[in-house]
Amino acid sequence: MRRTLGRLAVHLLLALAAGTVLFPVYYAVVGAFMTPADLATYPPALIPHHLTTANFGAAARSVPLLRQYLNSAVVAGVITAAQLLTSILAAYALVFLPLRRPAAVFGIFLATLMVPWEAVIIPNYLTISGWGLGNTYFGLVLPFLASGFGTFMLRQSFRQFPAELRDAARIDGAGHWRFLWRILVPLNKPSLAAIAVYVFLSAWNQYFWPLIITRTAQMQTLQIGLSSLRVADSAAPGLILAGVLLSLLPTLALVVFGQRFIVRGLTAGAVR
Repeated sequence: MRRTLGRLAVHLLLALAAGTVLFPVYYAVVGAFMTPADLATYPPALIPHHLTTANFGAAARSVPLLRQYLNSAVVAGVITAAQLLTSILAAYALVFLPLRRPAAVFGIFLATLMVPWEAVIIPNYLTISGWGLGNTYFGLVLPFLASGFGTFMLRQSFRQFPAELRDAARIDGAGHWRFLWRILVPLNKPSLAAIAVYVFLSAWNQYFWPLIITRTAQMQTLQIGLSSLRVADSAAPGLILAGVLLSLLPTLALVVFGQRFIVRGLTAGAVR
């Protein structure tokens, strides 16, 4: 009986914590379809009396939300694809190619992770602006096409690959390129999926860099548009919640469908 009561108390505590975490998400979803009258009630209405989709149209008319949504999708997609490609090639070189002092080269990659973003944002801004790439897609993605984090993760994953299989592939005539894309990459899909989810979420939620490198609303990303929507329509919370819901959809989908890949990928190189 004591053990049963203890488990019940733990489950109740976990349910309370989950409800506390998920309530803002629930209210953002429900509030996006509420009428202004429902949102203005006190105490706040947790269940809408009348459903409406007018908030989404009004939000799109207030700021170019659809164009900014497209900008965020393009920027996040390009950054994710580029970081996956550069991380795969760099990790492969560190593990399978006869480099001079590979530990020192890998240490340089790790050192890039220790430099705070605030320390390089001004040099990056001056460089991108000097090249005339401000307010362009190239300016939005160029500083993020490579990352030491992905290289670190894939290096740990590639090191788990059996040396016997590598030797067998070499005997069968498989060169570096064929071995990488036909054998190594397919066998490391969990790690690649974990990196892709992490990079996409980081790129999707960027705020400060798009804010300083773009000058027009047509080139700004969704996070900047939500901030502008909050300032322009501070008396219309339904519009803001509609924009927040649009911003949450890709992140929620990635977390729900990619959770198992994240867990498997992050633990792939933990044990040898």
